Amino acid sequence: QVQLVESGGGLVQAGGSLRLSCVASGRTGSGDNRGWFRQAPGKEREFVAAISWSGISILYADFVKGRFTISRDNAKNTVYLQMNSLKPEDTAVYYCGVAARGAIRTMVRYDVYDYWGQGTQVTVSS
Repeated sequence: QVQLVESGGGLVQAGGSLRLSCVASGRTGSGDNRGWFRQAPGKEREFVAAISWSGISILYADFVKGRFTISRDNAKNTVYLQMNSLKPEDTAVYYCGVAARGAIRTMVRYDVYDYWGQGTQVTVSS
């Protein structure tokens, strides 16, 4: 079992920034991919960003390119999501997930992830 705990969410004004963190514990191993998804009220969970174990391969949803940056620190079992230029439409619960296998290009799919965190709320006011 792997446990994921997200933190860093909160209330911010439009144009502001937040940095989300996701710490993994338990039976973590090397080689996994990590991803961030989000879910707004009444909407399906959607892909935000993903990063490979090495950090070399990264994917972003089109709507966050140039604003969000995903990174990871394997020594700390932590993945980050730096969110800048936040917009009201970024308001959602943000979830991190870990996928033990699969190519980075598949990380846009919700069903390839093995474990999820409980989520952290991000609210952007206009």
